[in-house]
Amino acid sequence: MQAIILAAGMGKRLKELTRDNTKCMVQVNGVTLIERLLRQLEPYRLTRIVLVVGYEGKKLVDYVASLGVSTPLEFVENPIYDQTNNIYSLFLAKEYLLKEDTLLFESDLIFEDSVIEAIVNDPRPTLALVDKYESWMDGTVVRLSAEDDILEFIPGKKINFADRVEYYKTVNVYKFSKHFSKTHYVPFLKAYCAALGRNEYYEQVLKVIAMLDDPEIKAKRLTGQLWYEIDDLQDLDIATSIFSPNADDKIKLMQGRYGGYWRYPKLVDFCYLVNPYFPPARLLEEIKANFAALTQQYPSGMRVNSLLAAKNFGVRQEFIVVGNGASELIKSLCGKMRGRVGVVRPTFEEYAHRFPEGAEEVTFRPENEDFSYTAADLMAYFEGKDLSWLILINPDNPSGNYLRKAETLDLIRWAKERGIRIVVDESFVDFSDEADSSLIENAVLRENPHLSVVKSISKCYGVPGFRLGILCSGDEELIAFIKKDVGIWNINSFGEFYMQIAEKYQKDYAAALDLFRKERERFYRRLSGIAGLHVTKSQANYFLLRLTNGASAKDLVENLLVRDNLFLKDLSEKAGGPYLRVAVRGPQDNDRLIDALSAYLHSD
Repeated sequence: MQAIILAAGMGKRLKELTRDNTKCMVQVNGVTLIERLLRQLEPYRLTRIVLVVGYEGKKLVDYVASLGVSTPLEFVENPIYDQTNNIYSLFLAKEYLLKEDTLLFESDLIFEDSVIEAIVNDPRPTLALVDKYESWMDGTVVRLSAEDDILEFIPGKKINFADRVEYYKTVNVYKFSKHFSKTHYVPFLKAYCAALGRNEYYEQVLKVIAMLDDPEIKAKRLTGQLWYEIDDLQDLDIATSIFSPNADDKIKLMQGRYGGYWRYPKLVDFCYLVNPYFPPARLLEEIKANFAALTQQYPSGMRVNSLLAAKNFGVRQEFIVVGNGASELIKSLCGKMRGRVGVVRPTFEEYAHRFPEGAEEVTFRPENEDFSYTAADLMAYFEGKDLSWLILINPDNPSGNYLRKAETLDLIRWAKERGIRIVVDESFVDFSDEADSSLIENAVLRENPHLSVVKSISKCYGVPGFRLGILCSGDEELIAFIKKDVGIWNINSFGEFYMQIAEKYQKDYAAALDLFRKERERFYRRLSGIAGLHVTKSQANYFLLRLTNGASAKDLVENLLVRDNLFLKDLSEKAGGPYLRVAVRGPQDNDRLIDALSAYLHSD
């Protein structure tokens, strides 16, 4: 068996990185794509590796020759690489296809060793490697039969996204038998180039072959192996984290993205906290039906959007401001803070990160392993501390500790008597089992102008992509200041439309919360049954976990990411011990995490 690698392209979308080098010379974690691929092929003792070169071809030939690869290397030049696509590069190497069985690669791929193993070890002679279609993928997709027949090749520009669940993406790794090349591929390749020219893609030939009664080629489905195609700088950035050889670096790179994890193949994110049961399909369908108008028209200004939020939450327009996520409002609010600010730790760090000069943090840290506390504990600790502000996350993050509404109101009254402004972040309060839990009421706000209530719509309503949050206060001057501070068009049309229609789905929301609480309880019971793991009871949509068998939280998080593609939050530094936080997701994902935790903690 031999390999052919197509490496003639210019890689223009990689900008300055390919100004003087071909695309496969781009480095991922200090290793060029071409060196990585050549090293991966070495164990298979191939008869030869053929590289089709073009752009900066001499540099590539000299570089590859310097690597000391033991497999014989041969080169084919595409002198008109700037006028052709990869069909012509493969056409130039057609005689090699006729010599023996061939592994065919494009040179802009990065993948695990197991990807090559999957196609080489499959006994079927002619295969196209495919993977279940995901939103980060681009290019040709296929439809498959239950028997792995390729029913149809569909170019990227003709993808019907409504049918995406049926699609598999071609990985651009193939195995061609000598017989297939001789009887099918090369004759069709010659005819296709003669009829339609050189500016096409070699998969177009496979598209024609797939229509035959006996095309010979089958699909080989990947089963979780990691791969990525690097076309632009964003792809390179993502690939750097996915294929980082150091697990600690991989965690840091991924955490530093703060989201966008749909671009990571098959990753299950237990870090970011949203409602797994809302929004319902019909709400999403209504948004899709209005997609064109929402994309092409400006959103309303602050006054209208505050009116929409006031309608949804049942408060006066003068008491509420809408933000581009709660984080925008937190930044504006914290900019007003001066003096001594009371904080409970460990905590959600966004507030402390936004304290201006002149604000001094006064920290309360519960003296128990679950970080639980009561309003009485806070009042006793902060009494006499000369606070100007007090910040309460309720339910708390990361502990899930919850002060019921009556208790929170006692704390608010205590703060009022002492001239302390209090901020209650109730982003997770809807997940609590208290029926009437929210402080967002006209009477509460009016009677307590020293109170500000922050709520992330993203988290409780499961729509983080819309970037919506609200801040409510009976202090109309504060609300007016923040409305001016954040700007007139601070949210987009999709966020506005969501607020426009959300009221119609309140029954769905209530039902979603019921489902969530049942799943949280089930998840809690199953997690609690894992030896070596202590689970803190939570009223939020996450659990604080403490390892009790001497295991390292950092090592566990790294292991589950690398081995199981599960992304957990390591709280070792924040909590000062072997702690981690996991979101409550749907039953299937939660059970997958339980199995992974059990396997790791009981591996001995």
